[in-house]
Amino acid sequence: MKQIAFALALTLAAPAAWAADKLPLSQISTYLNGLKTVHTTFTQVNDDGSLSTGKLWLERPGKMRFEYDPPNSAVVVARSGSVKIFDPKSNQPPEQYPLKRTPLSLVLARNVNLSQANMVVGHSFDGTATVVTAQDPKNPDSGRIELMFTGDPVELRKWVIHDNAGSQTTVLLGRLADGGRLDQDLFSSKERRGSDNR
Repeated sequence: MKQIAFALALTLAAPAAWAADKLPLSQISTYLNGLKTVHTTFTQVNDDGSLSTGKLWLERPGKMRFEYDPPNSAVVVARSGSVKIFDPKSNQPPEQYPLKRTPLSLVLARNVNLSQANMVVGHSFDGTATVVTAQDPKNPDSGRIELMFTGDPVELRKWVIHDNAGSQTTVLLGRLADGGRLDQDLFSSKERRGSDNR
C-alpha cells in the first residue's frame, strides 16, 4: 500500500501546468505526432503494487528503450516492429514479440490519428488532466492503453497498459526532454547506458 501511495504522490507532485478542460483528440494527435526523440526517467507501478524505476528513450516512429535501475536491471528495446526483453538474471535468449501486439504501438506509430474508428474507447477529463483510452482497432485483443495528458502546453504524463488477462502496468513519466540525435545503438543493444542519454 505504501508503494502505491508513493506512486500516486509522484503523480500529484509532478511539475505541470494543469489543463483547464478536456483536450480534443485532434490536439493530442498533433502533439504525439510532434514527438520525435525523447529522453526521460520513469517510475513503473506493476500489477502487484511493486515499483521499478529507470530511464526511457523514445524515437518516433517505432523505437523505444526502457532501461531499468538495479536490482531489476532489465532492458526492453522496441525496434523494426518487434520488442525484445533482455533479462540479466536469465540465461535464456531475450524474449521477443511483435510491437503491434502491445498497445504502445499506438504511441510509436508513424502517424497517430486518434479519430480513427474504434481506436478511442474512452476520452475524459478528471479535473486536472485529459485521459484517453485507446486500442488498436486491428488488434483489439492486444489490450488497451490509457494515456494521461496535461495542458498548456500539452504533455504526456502517464500511461497505463491493460492487457487482455486483466492486469495493468502504470508508467509515470518524468519531464520529457528533447533527446536530440539519439545513438541508434540504444535500440539494438542491451548494453546499459547509465546516465548518458545519447
